[in-house]
This record gives sequence, C-alpha cells and structure tokens, in this order.
Amino acid sequence: MSVTVGLDSGFNAIPAVLDRIRTEVLDRSIVFSFDRTGYERHARRFRQDDLDVDARGRVCLVTGANSGIGFATAEALARRGASVWLLCRDLGRGRRALRELRARTGSGALELAQVDVSDLASLRRFAADWGPTPVDVLVHNAGVLPDVRQLNSAGLERTLATNVVGPFVLTQLLWARLAASAAARVIFVSSGGMYAQRLDLDDLDWTRRRFDGVAAYAQTKRMQVVLAELLAARAAGTRITAHAMHPGWADTPAVRTSLPRFHRWMASRLRSPEQGADTVVWLALSASVAAHNGAFWFDRVPQPTHLLPFTHEATADRQALWDLCARYVNPPPPRKASGRGARAGGSAT
Repeated sequence: MSVTVGLDSGFNAIPAVLDRIRTEVLDRSIVFSFDRTGYERHARRFRQDDLDVDARGRVCLVTGANSGIGFATAEALARRGASVWLLCRDLGRGRRALRELRARTGSGALELAQVDVSDLASLRRFAADWGPTPVDVLVHNAGVLPDVRQLNSAGLERTLATNVVGPFVLTQLLWARLAASAAARVIFVSSGGMYAQRLDLDDLDWTRRRFDGVAAYAQTKRMQVVLAELLAARAAGTRITAHAMHPGWADTPAVRTSLPRFHRWMASRLRSPEQGADTVVWLALSASVAAHNGAFWFDRVPQPTHLLPFTHEATADRQALWDLCARYVNPPPPRKASGRGARAGGSAT
C-alpha cells in the first residue's frame, strides 16, 4: 500500500512540475509573459482570498483614474468599500469617469479632484486643500508618452515631470497624511520597458539629442522603480510601504494613442485594463504585501529590477535622482513681484 501511495503521489506531482517548467519557458519569451495569456497562466497561482477585503474606511487616491488601469483600479477599490478619489488632469473626462464609476459600483464614496501631476502648483493646491484626513493608498498611475519634446511650467521635460517629479512631490506633500494611516501604501505603476534602460540623469531635458518618447518613457519608469526603493528605505520605522509594479501589456487608451503600431500588432493578445490593474489593487489591499517593502512586482510576485548587466546604476546616481526630485518639493520663494499682478488661487477639487 505504501508503495502504491508513493507512486500515486509522484504521478500526481508531474502535472504541477510540467506546468512550472512551461511557465518558466514562456515567461522568458517576454511576449507570452507580458500578454494576456501570461496573466491567465500566472493567475492560477493567486490566492483569491487576498482580495476578499472590506476596505471601508480606507482612503485611496488614484492619479490618472479617468481611463485604463487607473479607472479599473478605482473601480476595484470602490467595489470593496474604499473611499476613492480620482485625481484627473482633464475635469471633463474626470466627471464622466466619476459618473460611470458611481453607476457601476453604487458607491457613494467616490470623489473627483482636478490635479495635473506635471504641474507642481496643481499638486501644492491639492495637498493644501486636502486637510488632516489620513491617506491609506496613493497610486501613481498617471503617465505620458509624448511624441515630441514638451516642457511644463517649471521648465521640466513633460515625461519626467509627469512620471517622476510630480509623483515624488505629491508623495512628500502628503507624507504626514500617509504616516497617519494604520498601513499606508505608495504604489508606482511602472512598465516592463524599464528593463531595457539604466538610470541615466544626463540630458534629462533632451536638449543635446533628438527626443525619443519611448526611451524617455522607459527611463522615467526605471526612475520610478528606484524611487520606490528609496522611499521604502526612508519609510523604515513608519507604517508606510512603497512599491513599484508593472502591469504587463494592457489594452488602454494610452497604449492605443501613444503606441498605435504596437497596439495593432498585439491587439488580440493585450491584457484587459482589469488584468493590468490586478497587482495594483492587490498591493493596495493585501495584508501579505507589507513584508516586501520596496519590491518591484509583476502579477503579484516580486521581480528582479535588472535583467541586463549594463542597466545597473551606481549608488551616487540613485542619490542624485532623489536630490533632483527633492529640490522641487520646497523650491526657493519667488522674488517679490513689482507692478500690477494678482496671485491666482482656488480649489483643486
């Protein structure tokens, strides 16, 4: 009997071993890992009860929540009872998203604030208006991949301003509110494209080379991963954890407009926005996340941050990135204005 049981156990283990081998082979292909089939394969190992969470009482801020992964994230959080704020640059699109999310979820705890992550003044207005309410989840989802070089009002290249400096500044402005949470999560929605780039702080404004929107985007996504690690280290001893993740290749309006050829080529294989948002929601709500502060995640599993030797950065470059972003948190006061002029003000909501 013991021999038979031993043989049965061995045979029963074979499918699991073969499935693991198959997953490892397909994941190395990138295409069959980042695409929809990759998500479906990886999802078989998910613990579904990780997201059986009553999120009532939690306050979640999601940038770029009017469409795509941000919209799907906001919906999933609202369905679990969280109080969700949509931080959107375009007020009209934000209002449409708010109406649709309220209709879909039946939630009365959805709110909208007009926030342009690339505009430091907009971030400061929002943070000043927020008040003492603790923030439990801050999702940095808003991002841009412009075709041409653009500058924001502070003279920063727009990709850098939106994807890196803005999220860093908003995190710092809300740090006290995050620290007031029982278990705050800061989440950067990065990209697998960052694997092909190293942390490069030379010519961040693209004045000495021809602008490449895809390269600029991937470089800023690498910066997000580094910032998540640095924020996690500086949050030691607090109840704040910081994480970066990449959603795989999801079918979102941003992909359709910024990468039209890629979208046409991969249309049948792209993940849904909900599949792309799954790890964001899991990072926001799962109790098992806190033990991995500063990790880089893909489909709920920590991943290496470097796959190619030339992409490793020096410690000095990491500190330089932090210093670059930090200088925009508390800029020097403006010179006293002369002549006529009125200071504009108003609510960001």
